[in-house]
Amino acid sequence: MTLLVKNNEPDIAMAGGGYFNFLHPEKSTIRITDIAHALSNVCRFAGHTREFYSVAQHSVLCSLNCDESVQYEALMHDIAEYVLGDVTRPLKQILGDYKAIEKQVEAFLFPYFDLPIVLPPLVKDIDMIMLATEKRDLMPEHTHEWLDIYQRDPHPRKIRPWCPELAYNMFMSRFNEVSPLNQRVVWTPKKLPN
Repeated sequence: MTLLVKNNEPDIAMAGGGYFNFLHPEKSTIRITDIAHALSNVCRFAGHTREFYSVAQHSVLCSLNCDESVQYEALMHDIAEYVLGDVTRPLKQILGDYKAIEKQVEAFLFPYFDLPIVLPPLVKDIDMIMLATEKRDLMPEHTHEWLDIYQRDPHPRKIRPWCPELAYNMFMSRFNEVSPLNQRVVWTPKKLPN
């Protein structure tokens, strides 16, 4: 079998038909619908949850449960994962190059979406509260302490995981609610499974 190679560039195909180029992101096709699609299909915790729980749902819940002043930033804080995947925190700690690549992707995407390069501390706060909530509601019982969430109280509302289609629709709807006016888009909701 012969494989046709687009080029020798380090790029990946997007759901909407474009490409994301890791070395030259300015050559990339960036669409919020591609981001929502990917994040709604990426499972948090490398898939080790009791049931499927997407990065898109995590992002929406962060945005819904944070201070009003950072709702957009909270929704968008993990957008680099649409091309990087959800790499677990312990693996990030031992992959020195990963953090640099993640920062490069964020340095391109954040300004593209009118986000600050350094997100406000309130975003990290809600991210940790949601992490504590996800541990409580979605993870199997563990004996180890999660130092990231030490002394963090989970959110009182229990998380009920969404299917990818609902996570996509909720992410896109929330994006148009909290994004700057110049970022808002027309999009088609995905059909929910029966």
